[in-house]
Formats: sequence, C-alpha cells, structure tokens
Amino acid sequence: MIKTQSSDRRVRRTRAALARALIQLVAEQELARISVSDVAELAEVSRSSFYDHYRDVHELAEDACTAMIDDLLEAVPKPSLDSGDLAQDTTASLTAFFASLAEHAGLFRALLGPQGSARVIDHIRARITEATSDHLLDDFSPVPPDVTAAFTAGALIGVSVDWLQRGCPRTPAEMAAATWPLLNALYRLESGDD
Repeated sequence: MIKTQSSDRRVRRTRAALARALIQLVAEQELARISVSDVAELAEVSRSSFYDHYRDVHELAEDACTAMIDDLLEAVPKPSLDSGDLAQDTTASLTAFFASLAEHAGLFRALLGPQGSARVIDHIRARITEATSDHLLDDFSPVPPDVTAAFTAGALIGVSVDWLQRGCPRTPAEMAAATWPLLNALYRLESGDD
C-alpha cells in the first residue's frame, strides 16, 4: 500500500508539473504551436512520461483546465423561478463568470480561440449545459430545458470567445450588464412572463 500511495503522489506531481508547464506555455504562444516536447522539457519530465499520462497536448489542456472550468461553472448563471431577484442574481453570476475568464484570459483565449482546442470547447459547453440544465424546471416553459441549457451554454461561449479575442475591452461587470438582457429574453420565456 505504501508503494501505491507513493506512486499516486508521483502521478499527481507529474500531472501538476505538466499542467503548470502548459499554462505557462499557452500564455506565451498559441496552443497549436505547443509540442509535447515543449511541455515535457519545461515540466522537466521525459516525453515518455508525458505519454504515460496523456495522448497529446489537447488532452493535457482539458485536464489542466478542469479546476478553472469548475471555477467558471460556479459562476454560470443558474436561472430559477425560486430566485428572489433573478436579474440581480444572474448579473452577479455573469460578473463572476467573466471575472474568472479575465483572470486567465491568455489561457482561455488560446484554448477557446481559432487555434484552440475543440475538445476543450466541447468539454466546457457540455459542462455549462449540464450545470444550467440542473437549474431549469420541466413544467413551466414550452421550450424543453435541454434546449434552453444548450442555448445558454452556446451563447455564453460565443460571447466569451469574442470578448477574449478582442482583448477583454469591457470589464466583467460591463459584460454582465450587456449579456443579461440577452439571457433575460430567454429567462422571461422560461418564467412565463410576456
């Protein structure tokens, strides 16, 4: 058992070193230009060690971003009819969402941009859809919750990618204020408001 614990620690250390190396490299250059050799060298591990953990740089990118994606999901708007003030709650969530993106703008710009990772984008889209879907009710809208959740995820990713690609010209609070009316049209439908 001691050998297993030691092995688990080595695996975690190696994966953490690879993730740190990738995050550093992505801040300096496009993801598409980063090779396994670049990551392994910066992480001070062998290429074979890299391949013991990941198939390619894109798989590492998805794994390395899991914690950041989880932070983003904490900030994703969660519409609910039970909310006391849907506008205030959603605007606060949107502000936190855009603040999380801004905190790691270089990384997200690289991963979500035109030279980024389709797998990472799809992973984020699926996680946002799932998180949003969990907060929608089946019986109060003519639009199925899965469609509403997928629409919300696609809209947030689209607006986020555009904002990141343009260098985050608005603050997270400004982005939240600009995005809320667009989502509100959907949420008003969801809540039965006309």
